[in-house]
Amino acid sequence: MTHPGDLPSPAEPPAPPRSDRQAVIAAWVTALRRQANAAALKALPPLTDAEAARVMGLMRGDETDTETATPRTQRTAPPPGIATGHFRPRITLMTLGRGDGLLGLKPQGKMGPRGDSVTLAQIDWTYRTQETPPGAIAWQTPAPTSILNSRPAPLQDLYDTGGPVVRMQRDVAAESDAMDLVWDLGLLPVDARSLQWRNRDAAASLGPLWTLAQEAFFGDFWAEQIPKLRARGWSVVVQPGFAHESVPVLRWKLHIAPDTGELLGKEVDGPLGPRERPVQKLQLPEREGAWLLSLGIEIDGETLDLAPMLADLLRRDARWLNARQMAAIDDIAIISLRAPGGKRIDAPAGPLKAIVGAMVDLLTDPTRKQRKDGDPLHLGAWEARRVEALRAGLVLAHRVGTVNGWNNDWQLQGDLGLAQLARRLRTIGTPQPVAAPQGLQVQLRPYQLEGLAWLQYLRAQGLGGILADDMGLGKTAQALAHVLAEKEAGRLTRPALVVLPTSLLFNWQAEAARMAPGLRVLALHGASRGQRYLQMADHDLVLTTYPLLWRDVEALAAQPFHLLILDEAQMVKNAGSRSARALRKLQAPHLLCLTGTPLENHLGELWAQFDFLMPGFLGDVRSFNARWRKPIEENGETLRAQLLSQRVRPFILRRRKQDVATELPPRTEVIQRVQLQGKQRELYEAVRTTADKQVRRALERRSFDGAQITILDALLKLRQVCCDPRLVKGTTKTAQTMERAKLELLADMLPALVEEGRRVLVFSQFTEMLALAAELLDTLALPYLTLTGQTPPGQRGAVVRQFQAQDATSAPILLVSLKAGGLGLNLTAADTVIHLDPWWNPAVEEQATARAHRIGQDQPVFVYKLVVEGSIEERMLELQARKAALAQGVLGHDAEGAVKFSEADLRALLAPLTEPANNPLGIPGEDALRWGGTGKRRPRPLQPPEV
Repeated sequence: MTHPGDLPSPAEPPAPPRSDRQAVIAAWVTALRRQANAAALKALPPLTDAEAARVMGLMRGDETDTETATPRTQRTAPPPGIATGHFRPRITLMTLGRGDGLLGLKPQGKMGPRGDSVTLAQIDWTYRTQETPPGAIAWQTPAPTSILNSRPAPLQDLYDTGGPVVRMQRDVAAESDAMDLVWDLGLLPVDARSLQWRNRDAAASLGPLWTLAQEAFFGDFWAEQIPKLRARGWSVVVQPGFAHESVPVLRWKLHIAPDTGELLGKEVDGPLGPRERPVQKLQLPEREGAWLLSLGIEIDGETLDLAPMLADLLRRDARWLNARQMAAIDDIAIISLRAPGGKRIDAPAGPLKAIVGAMVDLLTDPTRKQRKDGDPLHLGAWEARRVEALRAGLVLAHRVGTVNGWNNDWQLQGDLGLAQLARRLRTIGTPQPVAAPQGLQVQLRPYQLEGLAWLQYLRAQGLGGILADDMGLGKTAQALAHVLAEKEAGRLTRPALVVLPTSLLFNWQAEAARMAPGLRVLALHGASRGQRYLQMADHDLVLTTYPLLWRDVEALAAQPFHLLILDEAQMVKNAGSRSARALRKLQAPHLLCLTGTPLENHLGELWAQFDFLMPGFLGDVRSFNARWRKPIEENGETLRAQLLSQRVRPFILRRRKQDVATELPPRTEVIQRVQLQGKQRELYEAVRTTADKQVRRALERRSFDGAQITILDALLKLRQVCCDPRLVKGTTKTAQTMERAKLELLADMLPALVEEGRRVLVFSQFTEMLALAAELLDTLALPYLTLTGQTPPGQRGAVVRQFQAQDATSAPILLVSLKAGGLGLNLTAADTVIHLDPWWNPAVEEQATARAHRIGQDQPVFVYKLVVEGSIEERMLELQARKAALAQGVLGHDAEGAVKFSEADLRALLAPLTEPANNPLGIPGEDALRWGGTGKRRPRPLQPPEV
């Protein structure tokens, strides 16, 4: 009888020369396919990594190369008397532990030590013949664990008791393919010496064993690779006790408890120190983590911590961070969760969507990496509403019912104090209607009465809030009505303090005298203000400015106030500024912010305002940046933007003009594109080229954040060239003879507008540009007024009153800087607004435009924005749209509003000028001929475009 080991090896061809690499590859392929022994393989020239990869590809059949490889021999019918063997590989999975006599696995190669339980695999080649009964195996052998013992005999003797010996032909090619797949799956042979057995003879019956590099890898192996093996015809056997088979969720568990310093279910050694302070009016404890929330699932009678599994899911599947994509996941879809140790848990998507939607920021909190699995999530005193949202979401998911045998049952156990707080917070935003105070001399519109009711409700609950109505909707009137209501109710026993920009001081004085003459108003400004501090207690309303706040903080801190209001609250967007620090020293139980733009540039501004109103509501600045700002602004996580919006929305009242002030006249915006010509165009390209080189060098030496000064300086120069070459330092003499595209267009527009009887506001970020515009108006003999930061505070009110007078002596044009005149002023006498240059933030331009388009305006308003075609200004418009999307995504209802900013924006801003089109201004019809930007006067007056 001939045994496999007795077959002689075929004669080996001589080794090819080392210089002929194609021949070397061919020799390796031939030797491996002929099952050459180790000595023959060692005699071959060594392969490079690339050549070895190619040899393996040729062996697997991934590549075909007639020059270097011999085609794999197709299996032919066996000769008479030899049976055909039908090959089927088999993998047997088992998890062994101390109960099975296995004490652990020693470190071996890529595999680390393992204790308690070790998952192993047996891999066998099984055969059956035509005569083999169904389900039976004619012959089997363990898969080879090394290339040195992987040379099978083509024929195998089968012994049939009581009958003749049957010889079977093995499928050598199929065995080779199966062996390649074993290695590709990452399975590694286990050295028997690395297994520690209680009884040394216990391993003898197992034969060769395989495992993965880590125990936890078997979870993915079971979920992802086993189905593929079954699809390729493998037989899969699972021994009882296999630890990585997927199991269903039996029950969802949520446990809520107050944070008393104890771990859930454990006692604390020693007394607890005083760590609590009361939340005003709510009489509930406020701590760094006032509530503890544990998320759990019950599996086979065992409760597992759900939080780390969800955090892992969010890292693996980006759909769960996008609100729209997560909503598209079917509630009855089965999601595979990874439990610690590699176990896989099958959970329906419905409850997972409810939990992730309410808790995504906590589940991805970087600080949780420092906590152990099983530690509860910490909820602040203001976060009870998210638990209510989670409860409602789980109730909705439960209505899906039992799907495919999965039980969606859940248990919610918690503290009654949290439920009470949640109910009280849930009522915010639906206050009872109130009547306007009797002493108010103006009639509030319905939406303003709703705003007053909201302010009164916040005061009653001891909560802060942001009145964020659009510019021009009367936030000042609502705030004055709120103060007056407090006085008439007898609650204004101490004065209310309003902190505001310097330019609005006279406006508040005038509005208070007109709307609420019953309020005693004290304005703190000027050199003599020190004498007035002793008079604060005798007044109802005290006004001071942001520049004076930090200078006078000691005097202000000595006076307790009933109410502290920040007008244009975005002014304290830097929580580390002197004004912001001074605010924390003031005494007032009720806090309020007024702003039409609570979010201008980034989410940090929103955090700063809430840090003033409700410290701890959004965490400290570091955790806020990690939990909210970076994921939303940089990563574009729309689900997180939606969750942040839901969190802050109860404390922000925001109404849009188009929704509530329907009586306002229409507003038309026109982008007036101008074209740079001649030397001005050459100057722009020269400055752009130099700036591009400077920025690139700065980025090479420093990070993007570290190169901010260089970047901003480069962008500033480009913007200055667009406005007027004379604004650029060092070009004063040469710029005198250059073209001035915007001023030339302005020389066309303003005379025509004035001739039509229009009253015009001209805004610019650059006061120097306004000075050049003033020179132009002097040349054209057009009267004008100027309001900039250089205008003394005492004269600003007179400038506004003179422009608003609209009499024969009133100038029809007002030149205004964005910083001095873009906030809080009533300039409704104007029906035309011209922005000489775009600003990075669209909200700032919107604020400026709202000086004219606001309550009290009875004429249609036309807004002209002068933009140099193809320049940095045109690209700034694109950036403005993205910033507006960020604000809408958090303050509005747009779940897709999150945006991502990158260095690509900088490259676009520094790009060369685009070639001009035939119509440089983009104005249709005859208007394109009239606005040529040449500076020549046109006899025909300007007609605003039809809408």
